[in-house]
Amino acid sequence: MPGKTTKPRRTTVARTKNTVRPPARPRATGRAETLLAELAALKTADVQERERIRGELVELHLPLVRREARRYRNRGEPMDDLCQVGTLGLMKAIRGFDPSFGKPFVAYLLPMVTGELKRHFRDTTWAVRVPRAHQEKRSELNRVVAEFTHKEGRTPTTKEIASALELDVEQTIELIDAASAYSALSLDMPFGEADDETALGETLGSTDHALESVVDKEALKGALDRLPERERRVVLLRFFGNKTQSEIATDVGLSQMHVSRLLSQTLRRMRRDLAGE
Repeated sequence: MPGKTTKPRRTTVARTKNTVRPPARPRATGRAETLLAELAALKTADVQERERIRGELVELHLPLVRREARRYRNRGEPMDDLCQVGTLGLMKAIRGFDPSFGKPFVAYLLPMVTGELKRHFRDTTWAVRVPRAHQEKRSELNRVVAEFTHKEGRTPTTKEIASALELDVEQTIELIDAASAYSALSLDMPFGEADDETALGETLGSTDHALESVVDKEALKGALDRLPERERRVVLLRFFGNKTQSEIATDVGLSQMHVSRLLSQTLRRMRRDLAGE
């Protein structure tokens, strides 16, 4: 009988956890620490070498900056602008870091980048979307209020602001309301002389004072009584309860922009009523 033909047995090599893999690329973190140590060792006079090292450190950490910037991409700011803001924080971190701090550079860097991004939104963005014309007029409003207050020793009325800006009173009230939608820090910033700590928010003429200077309280009460319930409530909260538009929106269950429009429409209606139109 012919012998049985046996198939060659396949030899398998089991993979183990200790399988050697190709060496990985050097980590950016390690390179960064080396560069930072070199930078710290350089003399102040080595300007070109210091700038070269700082440039390489910026390139190494740009991916991290972009990652942090993406967290803020849905706030209406272009991504390129956010990356530039984050890069400013990166450059500040490079200049301020000292290896003797005893902690990794990334631990020092991240708060600097996120802090710069948060500062950008706090200082330069609007809490609600307002017409561009109002945004552009805001700086002019600030200038008029500052100059008048410095010259006259008191805050201007809405009518005086309107005259200076060549607007009617209604447009001026809308502009002041729009300015109140700007970030809280901007309204708290001093705007006078170097030793003047007066804040912009303290100098804006209050609309309730303007109303009281035009009509007497009895006439105003009658106009308020003739308003629908919701409009009357919004006006009372804004001008007599000293509530912000944001607080009113929460109170009455509307958006802040809706409250702003409702106030403008209601003030127009009250003026027509008071004027007997």
